[in-house]
Amino acid sequence: MESKPRSSLGRKTIIGIVLFALMLIIVVCVTVGIGTYYQRVNEYNRQAYNYTRSAADYIDGDRIPGYIETGEKDDYYYMIRDYLNSTQKETAIKYFYVYVPYEDDLVYVWDADTEEGYCELGEHENYMVGGKEATEEVFRKDPPEKLKLTKDDKYGYIASAFTPIFNSAGDPVAVAAVDLYVPDLKRSIARSMVVIFLLIAAVSDLMMAVSYVVIQKKVLRPIGILNDKAGEIIDNLEADKSIDIDIHTNDELETLAESFVKMDDELRTYIRELGAVTAEKERIGAELNIATKIQAGMLPRIFPPFPEREEFELYASMNPAKEVGGDFYDFFLVDEDHLALVIADVSGKGVPAALFMVIAKVLIKNFALQGLSTSEILKKVNDRLCESNDTGFFVTVWIAIVDLTTGDGIASNAGHEHPALWRQKDKSFELVKYKHSLAVAAMDGMKFEEHGFHLDPGDMLYVYTDGVTEAANRSNELFGEERLCDTLNRSGGDAPGKVIGDVSAAIDSFVDGADQFDDITMLAMKYEGPKKD
Repeated sequence: MESKPRSSLGRKTIIGIVLFALMLIIVVCVTVGIGTYYQRVNEYNRQAYNYTRSAADYIDGDRIPGYIETGEKDDYYYMIRDYLNSTQKETAIKYFYVYVPYEDDLVYVWDADTEEGYCELGEHENYMVGGKEATEEVFRKDPPEKLKLTKDDKYGYIASAFTPIFNSAGDPVAVAAVDLYVPDLKRSIARSMVVIFLLIAAVSDLMMAVSYVVIQKKVLRPIGILNDKAGEIIDNLEADKSIDIDIHTNDELETLAESFVKMDDELRTYIRELGAVTAEKERIGAELNIATKIQAGMLPRIFPPFPEREEFELYASMNPAKEVGGDFYDFFLVDEDHLALVIADVSGKGVPAALFMVIAKVLIKNFALQGLSTSEILKKVNDRLCESNDTGFFVTVWIAIVDLTTGDGIASNAGHEHPALWRQKDKSFELVKYKHSLAVAAMDGMKFEEHGFHLDPGDMLYVYTDGVTEAANRSNELFGEERLCDTLNRSGGDAPGKVIGDVSAAIDSFVDGADQFDDITMLAMKYEGPKKD
């Protein structure tokens, strides 16, 4: 098979740095751009109202009615107009004016005359679109200070600030107003943002270049050397030649290079020793593989096992700690209306435990199919196993027989783990705890207790071996009943296969690669209710 061409790590690094830098530039530019935009808008808002407040504080409100009534101008009038003119010339203000609002229009008192179309004292003018409402809003004490945006055929697109002027009695008599030309504001903001964007891009480009040079020297070149030497290890095995790697980065890569040299020496030693044990391992492996297949064949593996039955749903799994294990599960129909559920754990591991498991499984099923109760089944199995139990093995067993027409069940527990029961009405799992009998084959002549239970439609039984709760992580912490119940409750009343899959995933995540010391076996049965006619 022809291998696909591969791109170099250096090329991938460049692409990765460029993509990361582009993403960083976009995120930073958008963030800074938005911040800059609102900062400048707030700045314009603050400046505009600084001008209107200054004018309102500077102007004597008691003089304004006289100017409106007489239309005569005096030195004070011209002083105020000069103040407005000079302010408008030195700032970004488009229009700076003072007016008295009326019901239908407004009358100008002052209007800076640095722009064409200024209005004289006493001149009337209709309100701009929204101007009357804006005036009514500010023509009071402590009005809100927020620029009002207006599009007008005569004045264009402007942002206006309004501040009331009060007389000595504290009554509003006029309005000081400033208009800023919105397109000018947008251009100013855009220029500021472009400069910021260019600075960010320049800094990012510099960082990309520096990053690539450092990565090329400290990472890519040493990795390239290691890649070449890795090929030499294989080529030199037959010649029994060692490799020499010249990497001095004073970091993990130098340590890795030293590990390569050590690995090369150990690999050649290992290959020499491997031949002596390979044949023996292959023989043992073949035998264990056959044993694994035999054991797997003993357990039901086809799901759903009874697709024609609508009263229940079943799923089970068994993950041995070794190639073969001592756990087993079973389920079968005793008759048309009764389902038997079995889960068990033989003491010990490996092939001996697996053989004992096979005997126990066959005996349990044979006695169950004779129509015996759960306690009678365990008693007869116990008697048979104790007859010739020279190995000292015993087996913990949980067995239940469920009436599929009513949901009633009888269970016996011979030293096994507590079963968990999902109640659909309560939407939760709980462990059903009661006193256990001794394990099967532990003592001759034992009797076993029975415990009744009832399943409503939607309820689920979940049973397991101690390999579930005793699964340990690298810190030797156990998975435990609490984590098991939490996992079961997160799965809720899902399908049995989903519940068992969720528990398996939770155990894998918890142990995080630690060795498995015990078989992990689970069985779940969800009762759907009696068969519908």
